[in-house]
Amino acid sequence: MKAIWNGEIIAESDNTVVVESNHYFPAESVKTELLEKSGNDYQCPWKGHCDYYNLTVNGETLNDAGWMYPEPSDAAKEITGHYAFWNGVEITE
Repeated sequence: MKAIWNGEIIAESDNTVVVESNHYFPAESVKTELLEKSGNDYQCPWKGHCDYYNLTVNGETLNDAGWMYPEPSDAAKEITGHYAFWNGVEITE
């Protein structure tokens, strides 16, 4: 799977974890240098707390383009440290 925005592949992996129709990419497959915490967060009732990230590619920024659960609940432990994307980021094979 690939996550693409603004003409750049920002994540690529054959080992994503799918939860609620979202592909979660392992951290080592993500160009984390393109991400910066946005300061927004979310408390999922069953996955726990996640941090949102802004994505900057080729001088353009997409706010809250991705998120990551640094310490999810036991029910979602398989996505620990994995990143998911939305808000205009294309997820494709």
